[in-house]
Amino acid sequence: MTDKAFQDYYPEELSHCYGCGRHNTHGLQLKSYWDGEETVALFQPEAKHTAVPGFVYGGLIASLIDCHSTGTAAAAAYRAQGRAMDTMPAIRFVTASLHVDYLAPTPIAAQLEVRGVVVEVTPKKVIIESTIMADGKICAKGKVVAVHLPESMLKVMKGEK
Repeated sequence: MTDKAFQDYYPEELSHCYGCGRHNTHGLQLKSYWDGEETVALFQPEAKHTAVPGFVYGGLIASLIDCHSTGTAAAAAYRAQGRAMDTMPAIRFVTASLHVDYLAPTPIAAQLEVRGVVVEVTPKKVIIESTIMADGKICAKGKVVAVHLPESMLKVMKGEK
């Protein structure tokens, strides 16, 4: 994974997300990449991500699925339009729906592999199915419906009413 991560293409003003924003020094700084027709991100949990000793808390799992999936949605939308991710106008997504199934306890000592599959791309939304694996075992799976960043959020960011 030597290419630039999807999240590294986000415009400066859209790079503050707790899960994947490169400007959020307290966040997870998740980085997602194409791996053929799937997407992949790797994440090493830390002690602060503990649910019970030895295992990751579910909120982290949901955050990883959420941010990896919205990053995948952006990359898929660019691909569908035949555009490079560094072209304008920027395409950015937010989560309209997040569903997570926890299949097995997720060990905190293992590096987590998040994999995404693009299920559907339409002009209004992208649907992604993602899994989280630890030590080769699927621990969680999720489905995200991602929609284009609403204009109302852009206005707030710009200080407009």
